[in-house]
Amino acid sequence: MNARAARLRRPLAALFAAAAAGLALTALRPGAAPSVRVLAAARDLPAGTALGTADLRALDLPPPAVPAGAVRSGAAGRVLAGPMRRGEPLTDARLVGNGLLRGYGPGTVAAPVRIADAGSARLLHSGDRVDVLAGPPSAGSDLPREGDRWAEARVVVSGVPVVTVPRPHDESGQEGALVVLATDRAQAQALAGAGTALSITITGT
Repeated sequence: MNARAARLRRPLAALFAAAAAGLALTALRPGAAPSVRVLAAARDLPAGTALGTADLRALDLPPPAVPAGAVRSGAAGRVLAGPMRRGEPLTDARLVGNGLLRGYGPGTVAAPVRIADAGSARLLHSGDRVDVLAGPPSAGSDLPREGDRWAEARVVVSGVPVVTVPRPHDESGQEGALVVLATDRAQAQALAGAGTALSITITGT
């Protein structure tokens, strides 16, 4: 064996040993990194949906694909602040919750309200205060003429702040537009029972 071969022998032996160790570790490693199970939309969901078990499904994702704030459990009964597409992972940013109500007083809840006139909702911004009015239940012939049809409107809640106006999206054929308001529980209950012919006026205070 010449001197050059002798000099190369030790580095090559170390390289082969390192390669063998790497192959051994690969053989012992239990395959790919374990997936993370998160919740995803089982169908297209409009903003304002109160989530039920049929609205969600489990979705296994590799760790790099898991979005920040992904929800893994406990979403039943929560309300969507924005629309979701089928298969989209659910994150905390999609849910009406404490994050939306930061800065509001204790006892405040986020109440999603569908306004009949979508054009009115486009005038709103977070922090605006509005009155919500309930109009006649239908446009039957026994009701006042069109110019007077809101004469029977009643104020459901007054001077409540707008939390957010979810951006327009395909909402499965639903009419009007969704607005999320900061109310107390009694006001939220009144809004829930006010019917579908709802309108808003923007107030100064």
